[in-house]
Amino acid sequence: MKVYQTNEIRNLVLLGNSGSGKTTLAEAMMYEGGVISRRGDIASKTTVSDYREIEQEKGSSIFSTVLYTEWLGKKLNIIDTPGADDFIGGVVSALNVANTGVLLINAQNGVEVGTENIFRYTEHLHTPLILVVNQLDHEKANFDHTLEDAKRAFGNKVIPVQYPINPGTGYNAAIDLLMMKMLKWPAQGGKPEILDIPASEQGKADEMHAALVEAAAEGDENLMELFFDKGTLSEEEMVTGIKESIIARNLLPVFCISAKGDMGIRRLMEVIGLMCPVVSEMPAPTTKDGQKVECNANAPTSIFIYKNTIEPHLGEVLYFKVMSGVLKEGMDLININKSAKERMGQLFAVAGKNRTKVTELVAGDLGATVKLKETKTNHTLNDKGVEWEFTSIPLPEPKHRTAIKASNEADEEKLADALHKMHEEDPSLILEYSKELRQMILYGQGEFHLNIVKWQLDHLYKISADFIAPRIPYRETITKSAVASYRHKKQSGGAGQFGEVHLYIEPHVEGKPDPSGFKIEGKEAHLNIKGKEEINLPWGGKLIFYNCIVGGVIEARFLPAILKGIMEKMEIGPLTGSYARDIRVAVFDGKMHPVDSNEISFKIAGMKAFVEAFRNAGPKIMEPINDVEVLTPAEKMGDVMSDLQNRRALIVGMNSEKGFEKVIVKAPLAEMHKYSTTLSSITGGRAMFSMKFSEYQQVPKEVQDELLKVYATEAVDD
Repeated sequence: MKVYQTNEIRNLVLLGNSGSGKTTLAEAMMYEGGVISRRGDIASKTTVSDYREIEQEKGSSIFSTVLYTEWLGKKLNIIDTPGADDFIGGVVSALNVANTGVLLINAQNGVEVGTENIFRYTEHLHTPLILVVNQLDHEKANFDHTLEDAKRAFGNKVIPVQYPINPGTGYNAAIDLLMMKMLKWPAQGGKPEILDIPASEQGKADEMHAALVEAAAEGDENLMELFFDKGTLSEEEMVTGIKESIIARNLLPVFCISAKGDMGIRRLMEVIGLMCPVVSEMPAPTTKDGQKVECNANAPTSIFIYKNTIEPHLGEVLYFKVMSGVLKEGMDLININKSAKERMGQLFAVAGKNRTKVTELVAGDLGATVKLKETKTNHTLNDKGVEWEFTSIPLPEPKHRTAIKASNEADEEKLADALHKMHEEDPSLILEYSKELRQMILYGQGEFHLNIVKWQLDHLYKISADFIAPRIPYRETITKSAVASYRHKKQSGGAGQFGEVHLYIEPHVEGKPDPSGFKIEGKEAHLNIKGKEEINLPWGGKLIFYNCIVGGVIEARFLPAILKGIMEKMEIGPLTGSYARDIRVAVFDGKMHPVDSNEISFKIAGMKAFVEAFRNAGPKIMEPINDVEVLTPAEKMGDVMSDLQNRRALIVGMNSEKGFEKVIVKAPLAEMHKYSTTLSSITGGRAMFSMKFSEYQQVPKEVQDELLKVYATEAVDD
């Protein structure tokens, strides 16, 4: 393979709803470019892109796959992405290194749910976009409806560059409004005849050509002046204007293909080479410290790792983008994240599981390497002396969580290792061990996402694992003050144990003055504060501990033991074993024994007194509340609202956004388990949501009663 220069490289990401034909289009592009000698297909499980066993079994893309083809002196790097929202992590990673999105729309179905959802991500990242209407040879293909649908969803910047003459069974011709010619394909597809536009289509073609010329002129002031002077633009001038408008996202040009029939693929690749931006024409990325790094082959070498996979018989494959300079085989680079030297022993241009060895890659190109020791996804590697570090790719927050454990306890370590490897391949999959919940928690984008994890564990790692509902990280606190005492006394021959502690507790509220006294048995008692310790609890909230001992009834050396006993009970709360928070404790009295008193005695006495006081202080369970935003089609708004209210959600706002209704609520985490699945069912997959932690609030009384009942049952079982 030749060494392609920066201006000869185009980085594309294929986007679209499941079933829109992304993988089939990639196959046709590689075939026409000569990278593969025959086109595979999904049904026979022979595509270059979906080469993994799970993808072949499911019949759809689950991971993003890096590919390439060559056409008219240009290298087109292609990232084929999944269409299901559960695998949006692969889409977002690809969008962060590609320079143009190719958004496929199924001519049978128009703009589908996944198409709308993915479009929002391209908007957020300002990715230049072209629209490709596919499957025009299907008997139910309807181009006019699809075009109207696209304009409704994406606005009037949707402008056809091509339109089909005979969509449906027998489709084989389209009008190219840039060339103002008819393209007609043979039955097997491939190279078309370029013919004059039939007289029956001339009027329609002229009208649509004029609209395209006007849209192209709007992309450049000089072209607009030419347009006003001449009333039209040349094909070359139109390409210039369209390209500038694509980069600015002011134009979404529409192309026509049949990926399965290999019709329109050659022209699409030619136009991509003409109209789609070179990396150096896009805004320069910035490092973590705000420095812009231009895509320049003459600058120091720097690469960014955006993805990795673990391949059988090969190990870890790391995929990178050359951010600047020229990367050469055998070059030594410094991993800025790990301060480690890495030798780039082998470099590859990648087409799925097929890898073509190359000797160098120039700024803007995508490639892969193997056998790096310290390097992982989101790492930056530079020439010696260069300190650039690019920002990690921001991924969507998880929407679904489950607890996971090995069916066989002996496999726990193997399970954790397997899940760690899966996270390395898919950073949107997050694993954490919760000491609080005493569970391993797995986070993903949806139930399907986590079901794929289960499949991999069963089939690839041969580990049986159970998915169970995760516990909720409740908090316990109090609502009023209380007094309690406890005497710990134990005698079993020889030295015994003795400690007596009297304490007062009340809720902690920021800014509230220190306690000065309390009532006990109807009498006022004064607190004489000798010392104060303020503890910021690791799980949130505070414990304020006061030493109010008078007359040395408890020696100062025993106070840390009392605090330790209280802290142990704060970690395993008296009500449900959840963390306790926001409490003030004042130790004001007690007794010692000259021989039998020791630290363990006062630790136990302090713990027991705290538990008794806590139970008499109006104890309350608090639950995590999440901020949830739901984007739903207007016609599904009522169903979505009803479901949220059934989940104890409090609606705090509603507005419209790009044809969707946005509902903003505060919802208890306990009620949101499997919400992604329910929302998809309610809306036919057309809604999306985000969720993040907001605060803790007290649970309703009926919920608290039920939690106490469950905890009591579990305690008996234990």
